[in-house]
Amino acid sequence: MSDKASSKNKTTEKKTSEGIGGGSLGQALLVPVLAVITGLILGGIVMLATGSNPIQAYGALFAGAFGTPSTIIAGIQTYFATGDNAELVKSLYPFTESLVTATPYIFAGLSVALGFRAGLFNIGAEGQFFIGALCSAYVGYSIKDLPMIIHLPLAIGAGALGGAIWGMIPGYLKARFGAHEVVNTIMMNWIAFRLSDWLLSGPMQASNFRPVTPNVAASAELPRFFEDPLRFNLGFFLALLFAYIVYWFLFKTTLGFEVRSVGANPDASKYAGMNIIKNFVLVMSFAGALAGLAGTAQVLGVDHWVGQGFSAGYGFDAIALALLGKSHPFGVVLAALLFGFLRSGATNMQSLAGIPVDIISIIQGLVIVFIAAPAIIRWLYRIKSLKVEEIVLTRGWGK
Repeated sequence: MSDKASSKNKTTEKKTSEGIGGGSLGQALLVPVLAVITGLILGGIVMLATGSNPIQAYGALFAGAFGTPSTIIAGIQTYFATGDNAELVKSLYPFTESLVTATPYIFAGLSVALGFRAGLFNIGAEGQFFIGALCSAYVGYSIKDLPMIIHLPLAIGAGALGGAIWGMIPGYLKARFGAHEVVNTIMMNWIAFRLSDWLLSGPMQASNFRPVTPNVAASAELPRFFEDPLRFNLGFFLALLFAYIVYWFLFKTTLGFEVRSVGANPDASKYAGMNIIKNFVLVMSFAGALAGLAGTAQVLGVDHWVGQGFSAGYGFDAIALALLGKSHPFGVVLAALLFGFLRSGATNMQSLAGIPVDIISIIQGLVIVFIAAPAIIRWLYRIKSLKVEEIVLTRGWGK
Protein backbone atom coordinates (compact mmCIF):
# COMPACT_ATOMS: atom_id res chain seq x y z
CA MET A 1 0.00 0.00 0.00
CA SER A 2 1.30 3.48 -0.87
CA ASP A 3 2.22 6.02 1.81
CA LYS A 4 -0.59 8.28 0.55
CA ALA A 5 -3.23 5.53 0.86
CA SER A 6 -1.91 4.54 4.29
CA SER A 7 -2.10 8.13 5.49
CA LYS A 8 -5.65 8.44 4.19
CA ASN A 9 -6.73 5.27 6.00
CA LYS A 10 -5.21 6.47 9.26
CA THR A 11 -7.01 9.81 8.97
CA THR A 12 -10.33 8.06 8.35
CA GLU A 13 -9.67 5.73 11.29
CA LYS A 14 -8.99 8.68 13.59
CA LYS A 15 -12.16 10.50 12.57
CA THR A 16 -14.25 7.39 13.16
CA SER A 17 -12.75 6.69 16.59
CA GLU A 18 -13.14 10.25 17.85
CA GLY A 19 -16.46 11.13 16.24
CA ILE A 20 -19.61 11.69 18.28
CA GLY A 21 -20.95 8.22 18.01
CA GLY A 22 -18.79 7.51 14.96
CA GLY A 23 -18.90 8.79 11.37
CA SER A 24 -18.39 12.40 10.34
CA LEU A 25 -19.31 15.23 12.67
CA GLY A 26 -22.17 16.41 10.45
CA GLN A 27 -23.69 12.94 10.24
CA ALA A 28 -23.37 12.45 13.99
CA LEU A 29 -25.04 15.77 14.80
CA LEU A 30 -27.85 15.50 12.26
CA VAL A 31 -30.25 13.32 14.25
CA PRO A 32 -29.75 15.15 17.61
CA VAL A 33 -30.27 18.55 15.95
CA LEU A 34 -33.41 17.35 14.18
CA ALA A 35 -34.59 15.76 17.44
CA VAL A 36 -34.32 19.13 19.20
CA ILE A 37 -36.11 20.94 16.36
CA THR A 38 -38.87 18.33 16.30
CA GLY A 39 -39.24 18.54 20.08
CA LEU A 40 -39.64 22.31 19.86
CA ILE A 41 -42.22 21.97 17.09
CA LEU A 42 -44.27 19.43 19.03
CA GLY A 43 -43.92 21.58 22.14
CA GLY A 44 -45.42 24.45 20.15
CA ILE A 45 -48.31 22.21 19.11
CA VAL A 46 -48.93 21.38 22.78
CA MET A 47 -49.02 25.12 23.52
CA LEU A 48 -51.52 25.68 20.71
CA ALA A 49 -53.69 22.87 22.02
CA THR A 50 -53.83 24.58 25.42
CA GLY A 51 -54.71 27.96 23.92
CA SER A 52 -51.27 29.56 24.18
CA ASN A 53 -49.24 31.37 21.55
CA PRO A 54 -46.05 29.38 20.82
CA ILE A 55 -44.39 32.26 18.96
CA GLN A 56 -44.82 34.53 21.97
CA ALA A 57 -43.72 31.74 24.30
CA TYR A 58 -40.55 30.93 22.39
CA GLY A 59 -39.78 34.64 22.08
CA ALA A 60 -39.96 34.96 25.86
CA LEU A 61 -37.90 31.78 26.21
CA PHE A 62 -35.19 33.17 23.92
CA ALA A 63 -35.16 36.52 25.74
CA GLY A 64 -34.91 34.78 29.11
CA ALA A 65 -32.03 32.61 27.93
CA PHE A 66 -29.99 35.13 25.94
CA GLY A 67 -31.43 38.57 26.60
CA THR A 68 -32.73 40.91 23.91
CA PRO A 69 -30.39 42.62 21.41
CA SER A 70 -31.94 46.02 22.09
CA THR A 71 -31.31 45.74 25.84
CA ILE A 72 -27.71 44.62 25.33
CA ILE A 73 -27.00 47.42 22.84
CA ALA A 74 -28.60 49.99 25.16
CA GLY A 75 -26.48 48.73 28.06
CA ILE A 76 -23.28 49.00 26.01
CA GLN A 77 -24.18 52.50 24.82
CA THR A 78 -24.95 53.64 28.37
CA TYR A 79 -21.68 52.22 29.64
CA PHE A 80 -19.54 54.02 27.03
CA ALA A 81 -21.54 57.23 27.32
CA THR A 82 -21.68 57.56 31.11
CA GLY A 83 -19.34 54.89 32.50
CA ASP A 84 -22.27 53.39 34.43
CA ASN A 85 -22.27 49.61 33.97
CA ALA A 86 -25.55 48.94 35.81
CA GLU A 87 -27.55 48.64 32.59
CA LEU A 88 -24.85 46.56 30.94
CA VAL A 89 -24.80 44.13 33.87
CA LYS A 90 -28.60 43.91 33.76
CA SER A 91 -28.57 43.16 30.02
CA LEU A 92 -25.99 40.37 30.45
CA TYR A 93 -27.93 38.67 33.25
CA PRO A 94 -30.03 36.25 31.12
CA PHE A 95 -27.08 34.91 29.13
CA THR A 96 -24.78 34.51 32.12
CA GLU A 97 -27.54 32.81 34.13
CA SER A 98 -27.93 30.30 31.32
CA LEU A 99 -24.22 29.51 31.56
CA VAL A 100 -24.50 29.22 35.35
CA THR A 101 -27.36 26.73 34.93
CA ALA A 102 -25.40 24.78 32.31
CA THR A 103 -22.28 24.39 34.48
CA PRO A 104 -23.44 21.51 36.73
CA TYR A 105 -25.15 19.98 33.70
CA ILE A 106 -21.76 19.71 31.96
CA PHE A 107 -20.13 17.95 34.90
CA ALA A 108 -23.06 15.59 35.48
CA GLY A 109 -23.48 14.83 31.79
CA LEU A 110 -19.80 13.94 31.50
CA SER A 111 -20.24 11.59 34.46
CA VAL A 112 -22.98 9.56 32.80
CA ALA A 113 -21.35 9.71 29.35
CA LEU A 114 -18.10 8.28 30.71
CA GLY A 115 -20.02 5.37 32.20
CA PHE A 116 -21.78 4.75 28.88
CA ARG A 117 -18.41 4.57 27.12
CA ALA A 118 -17.47 1.70 29.43
CA GLY A 119 -20.84 -0.01 29.02
CA LEU A 120 -21.97 1.09 32.49
CA PHE A 121 -25.24 2.85 33.32
CA ASN A 122 -24.49 5.34 36.08
CA ILE A 123 -27.89 6.36 37.45
CA GLY A 124 -26.16 7.45 40.66
CA ALA A 125 -25.06 10.89 39.48
CA GLU A 126 -27.75 12.56 41.61
CA GLY A 127 -26.48 10.92 44.81
CA GLN A 128 -22.88 11.64 43.85
CA PHE A 129 -23.93 15.25 43.24
CA PHE A 130 -25.30 15.48 46.80
CA ILE A 131 -22.23 13.89 48.39
CA GLY A 132 -19.84 16.10 46.42
CA ALA A 133 -21.78 19.19 47.45
CA LEU A 134 -21.80 18.19 51.13
CA CYS A 135 -18.07 17.39 51.18
CA SER A 136 -17.06 20.63 49.49
CA ALA A 137 -19.40 22.66 51.71
CA TYR A 138 -17.96 21.07 54.86
CA VAL A 139 -14.38 21.88 53.87
CA GLY A 140 -15.55 25.32 52.77
CA TYR A 141 -17.12 26.37 56.07
CA SER A 142 -15.24 24.32 58.67
CA ILE A 143 -11.69 25.41 57.79
CA LYS A 144 -10.87 29.01 58.64
CA ASP A 145 -8.10 31.48 57.89
CA LEU A 146 -6.68 29.78 54.83
CA PRO A 147 -5.67 31.70 51.71
CA MET A 148 -7.86 31.09 48.65
CA ILE A 149 -5.02 29.47 46.73
CA ILE A 150 -5.07 26.63 49.30
CA HIS A 151 -8.66 26.64 50.59
CA LEU A 152 -10.43 26.63 47.21
CA PRO A 153 -8.51 23.64 45.76
CA LEU A 154 -9.09 21.76 49.02
CA ALA A 155 -12.84 22.34 48.82
CA ILE A 156 -12.95 21.36 45.13
CA GLY A 157 -10.86 18.26 45.82
CA ALA A 158 -13.11 17.25 48.71
CA GLY A 159 -16.17 17.41 46.47
CA ALA A 160 -14.48 15.34 43.77
CA LEU A 161 -13.22 12.79 46.32
CA GLY A 162 -16.64 12.42 47.94
CA GLY A 163 -18.29 11.78 44.58
CA ALA A 164 -15.50 9.39 43.55
CA ILE A 165 -15.97 7.27 46.68
CA TRP A 166 -19.74 7.20 46.13
CA GLY A 167 -19.20 6.06 42.54
CA MET A 168 -16.44 3.60 43.37
CA ILE A 169 -18.66 1.50 45.65
CA PRO A 170 -21.12 0.32 42.95
CA GLY A 171 -18.20 0.09 40.51
CA TYR A 172 -16.38 -2.36 42.79
CA LEU A 173 -19.56 -4.34 43.48
CA LYS A 174 -20.12 -4.61 39.73
CA ALA A 175 -16.56 -5.68 38.99
CA ARG A 176 -16.03 -8.02 41.93
CA PHE A 177 -19.45 -9.63 42.44
CA GLY A 178 -21.33 -8.91 39.19
CA ALA A 179 -23.93 -6.78 41.00
CA HIS A 180 -25.75 -4.66 38.44
CA GLU A 181 -24.71 -1.01 38.59
CA VAL A 182 -28.24 0.26 37.87
CA VAL A 183 -29.64 -1.21 41.09
CA ASN A 184 -26.58 -0.29 43.14
CA THR A 185 -26.43 3.33 41.97
CA ILE A 186 -30.16 3.78 42.59
CA MET A 187 -29.72 2.48 46.13
CA MET A 188 -26.67 4.71 46.62
CA ASN A 189 -28.84 7.66 45.58
CA TRP A 190 -31.32 6.98 48.35
CA ILE A 191 -28.56 6.48 50.89
CA ALA A 192 -27.12 9.87 49.84
CA PHE A 193 -30.53 11.56 50.12
CA ARG A 194 -31.25 10.23 53.60
CA LEU A 195 -27.67 10.84 54.74
CA SER A 196 -27.90 14.46 53.61
CA ASP A 197 -31.24 14.86 55.44
CA TRP A 198 -29.62 13.68 58.67
CA LEU A 199 -26.47 15.78 58.24
CA LEU A 200 -28.44 18.95 57.40
CA SER A 201 -30.73 18.44 60.38
CA GLY A 202 -27.90 17.67 62.78
CA PRO A 203 -24.09 17.73 62.48
CA MET A 204 -23.92 20.16 59.54
CA GLN A 205 -26.94 22.33 60.40
CA ALA A 206 -26.25 26.05 60.64
CA SER A 207 -29.16 26.82 62.98
CA ASN A 208 -32.07 25.13 64.70
CA PHE A 209 -34.59 26.61 62.29
CA ARG A 210 -33.53 25.62 58.79
CA PRO A 211 -31.86 22.43 57.52
CA VAL A 212 -28.97 24.19 55.79
CA THR A 213 -25.21 24.32 56.23
CA PRO A 214 -23.31 27.46 57.22
CA ASN A 215 -22.08 29.58 54.32
CA VAL A 216 -18.69 28.58 52.98
CA ALA A 217 -15.84 30.97 53.67
CA ALA A 218 -15.06 33.59 51.04
CA SER A 219 -11.69 31.90 50.47
CA ALA A 220 -13.51 28.74 49.31
CA GLU A 221 -15.86 30.46 46.85
CA LEU A 222 -15.32 30.13 43.12
CA PRO A 223 -14.46 33.65 41.91
CA ARG A 224 -17.18 35.54 40.06
CA PHE A 225 -16.34 37.64 37.03
CA PHE A 226 -18.96 40.35 37.51
CA GLU A 227 -20.64 42.17 40.35
CA ASP A 228 -24.04 41.19 41.76
CA PRO A 229 -26.58 40.14 40.61
CA LEU A 230 -24.51 38.25 38.02
CA ARG A 231 -23.46 34.86 39.37
CA PHE A 232 -21.26 33.76 36.45
CA ASN A 233 -18.12 32.23 37.94
CA LEU A 234 -15.00 30.18 37.35
CA GLY A 235 -16.99 26.95 37.56
CA PHE A 236 -18.08 27.21 33.93
CA PHE A 237 -14.51 27.23 32.67
CA LEU A 238 -13.59 24.39 35.02
CA ALA A 239 -16.43 22.40 33.45
CA LEU A 240 -15.06 23.06 29.97
CA LEU A 241 -11.58 22.07 31.17
CA PHE A 242 -12.86 18.75 32.50
CA ALA A 243 -14.76 18.14 29.27
CA TYR A 244 -11.44 18.38 27.45
CA ILE A 245 -9.74 16.17 30.06
CA VAL A 246 -12.40 13.49 29.57
CA TYR A 247 -11.99 13.78 25.79
CA TRP A 248 -8.22 13.49 26.10
CA PHE A 249 -8.54 10.54 28.47
CA LEU A 250 -10.94 8.62 26.23
CA PHE A 251 -9.36 9.25 22.85
CA LYS A 252 -5.70 10.08 23.49
CA THR A 253 -4.59 7.62 26.16
CA THR A 254 -4.06 3.88 26.27
CA LEU A 255 -6.24 3.59 29.37
CA GLY A 256 -9.04 5.45 27.58
CA PHE A 257 -8.77 3.01 24.68
CA GLU A 258 -9.13 0.17 27.19
CA VAL A 259 -12.23 1.79 28.66
CA ARG A 260 -13.86 2.08 25.23
CA SER A 261 -12.83 -1.45 24.34
CA VAL A 262 -14.34 -2.84 27.53
CA GLY A 263 -17.51 -0.90 26.77
CA ALA A 264 -17.70 -2.30 23.26
CA ASN A 265 -16.87 -5.92 24.07
CA PRO A 266 -15.72 -6.91 27.57
CA ASP A 267 -15.17 -10.56 26.64
CA ALA A 268 -12.83 -9.72 23.78
CA SER A 269 -11.08 -7.12 25.95
CA LYS A 270 -10.52 -9.67 28.70
CA TYR A 271 -9.16 -12.13 26.14
CA ALA A 272 -6.77 -9.40 24.95
CA GLY A 273 -5.39 -9.07 28.48
CA MET A 274 -7.27 -6.00 29.69
CA ASN A 275 -8.18 -5.77 33.38
CA ILE A 276 -11.99 -5.57 33.44
CA ILE A 277 -12.23 -5.08 37.22
CA LYS A 278 -9.74 -2.22 37.15
CA ASN A 279 -11.58 -0.50 34.31
CA PHE A 280 -15.01 -0.77 35.93
CA VAL A 281 -13.77 0.59 39.27
CA LEU A 282 -11.75 3.34 37.59
CA VAL A 283 -14.61 4.50 35.36
CA MET A 284 -17.20 4.56 38.14
CA SER A 285 -14.80 6.41 40.43
CA PHE A 286 -14.01 8.98 37.75
CA ALA A 287 -17.71 9.29 36.89
CA GLY A 288 -18.54 9.81 40.56
CA ALA A 289 -15.85 12.49 40.84
CA LEU A 290 -17.35 14.36 37.88
CA ALA A 291 -20.84 14.22 39.38
CA GLY A 292 -19.39 15.34 42.71
CA LEU A 293 -17.79 18.29 40.95
CA ALA A 294 -21.25 19.22 39.63
CA GLY A 295 -22.44 19.63 43.21
CA THR A 296 -19.20 21.37 44.14
CA ALA A 297 -19.59 23.93 41.35
CA GLN A 298 -23.15 24.65 42.44
CA VAL A 299 -22.18 25.13 46.09
CA LEU A 300 -18.91 27.02 45.77
CA GLY A 301 -19.88 29.08 42.74
CA VAL A 302 -23.59 29.82 43.16
CA ASP A 303 -25.36 28.96 46.43
CA HIS A 304 -22.43 28.97 48.92
CA TRP A 305 -24.41 26.62 51.17
CA VAL A 306 -26.28 23.31 50.97
CA GLY A 307 -29.91 22.83 51.94
CA GLN A 308 -32.36 19.96 51.78
CA GLY A 309 -33.50 19.28 48.22
CA PHE A 310 -31.07 21.83 46.80
CA SER A 311 -30.52 19.84 43.59
CA ALA A 312 -32.67 20.64 40.57
CA GLY A 313 -32.40 17.04 39.35
CA TYR A 314 -29.06 17.56 37.63
CA GLY A 315 -28.02 13.95 38.15
CA PHE A 316 -31.14 12.53 36.54
CA ASP A 317 -31.12 15.04 33.67
CA ALA A 318 -27.51 13.99 33.07
CA ILE A 319 -28.76 10.71 31.57
CA ALA A 320 -30.63 12.69 28.94
CA LEU A 321 -27.58 14.88 28.33
CA ALA A 322 -25.34 11.88 27.73
CA LEU A 323 -27.85 10.41 25.29
CA LEU A 324 -28.32 13.71 23.47
CA GLY A 325 -24.57 14.27 23.31
CA LYS A 326 -23.95 10.74 21.97
CA SER A 327 -21.68 10.05 24.97
CA HIS A 328 -19.00 12.32 23.52
CA PRO A 329 -17.57 15.04 25.82
CA PHE A 330 -18.05 17.83 23.29
CA GLY A 331 -21.54 16.61 22.47
CA VAL A 332 -22.35 16.63 26.19
CA VAL A 333 -21.17 20.24 26.47
CA LEU A 334 -23.50 21.28 23.63
CA ALA A 335 -26.41 19.34 25.16
CA ALA A 336 -25.72 20.89 28.58
CA LEU A 337 -25.73 24.39 27.07
CA LEU A 338 -29.08 23.61 25.42
CA PHE A 339 -30.58 22.41 28.70
CA GLY A 340 -29.11 25.40 30.51
CA PHE A 341 -30.68 27.85 28.07
CA LEU A 342 -34.03 26.03 28.18
CA ARG A 343 -34.13 25.92 31.97
CA SER A 344 -32.98 29.50 32.37
CA GLY A 345 -35.39 30.84 29.76
CA ALA A 346 -38.35 28.83 31.09
CA THR A 347 -38.83 31.17 34.07
CA ASN A 348 -39.08 34.18 31.78
CA MET A 349 -41.45 32.28 29.49
CA GLN A 350 -43.76 31.61 32.43
CA SER A 351 -43.74 35.18 33.72
CA LEU A 352 -44.15 36.92 30.34
CA ALA A 353 -46.15 34.44 28.26
CA GLY A 354 -47.96 32.63 31.04
CA ILE A 355 -46.65 29.23 29.87
CA PRO A 356 -45.87 26.80 32.72
CA VAL A 357 -42.21 25.80 33.02
CA ASP A 358 -43.39 22.20 32.78
CA ILE A 359 -43.57 22.63 29.01
CA ILE A 360 -39.76 22.59 29.01
CA SER A 361 -39.83 19.16 30.64
CA ILE A 362 -42.22 18.02 27.92
CA ILE A 363 -39.87 19.31 25.22
CA GLN A 364 -36.88 17.65 26.88
CA GLY A 365 -38.80 14.39 27.15
CA LEU A 366 -39.74 14.50 23.48
CA VAL A 367 -36.14 15.17 22.48
CA ILE A 368 -34.93 12.19 24.49
CA VAL A 369 -37.59 9.94 22.95
CA PHE A 370 -36.35 10.91 19.49
CA ILE A 371 -32.72 10.39 20.50
CA ALA A 372 -33.47 6.99 22.01
CA ALA A 373 -35.41 6.00 18.88
CA PRO A 374 -33.53 7.70 16.03
CA ALA A 375 -35.45 5.64 13.47
CA ILE A 376 -38.40 7.97 14.12
CA ILE A 377 -36.36 11.01 13.06
CA ARG A 378 -34.92 9.19 10.06
CA TRP A 379 -38.43 8.20 9.00
CA LEU A 380 -39.85 11.68 9.50
CA TYR A 381 -37.10 13.42 7.54
CA ARG A 382 -36.37 10.57 5.12
CA ILE A 383 -32.75 10.24 6.25
CA LYS A 384 -30.79 7.23 5.08
CA SER A 385 -29.66 5.03 7.96
CA LEU A 386 -25.94 5.33 8.56
CA LYS A 387 -23.62 2.74 10.04
CA VAL A 388 -22.18 4.35 13.17
CA GLU A 389 -20.37 3.19 16.27
CA GLU A 390 -22.86 2.12 18.90
CA ILE A 391 -22.32 3.03 22.56
CA VAL A 392 -23.23 0.16 24.86
CA LEU A 393 -25.55 1.55 27.53
CA THR A 394 -26.12 -1.53 29.66
CA ARG A 395 -25.28 -5.19 29.46
CA GLY A 396 -27.87 -7.19 31.31
CA TRP A 397 -28.16 -8.39 34.86
CA GLY A 398 -25.09 -9.69 36.60
CA LYS A 399 -22.83 -9.80 33.56
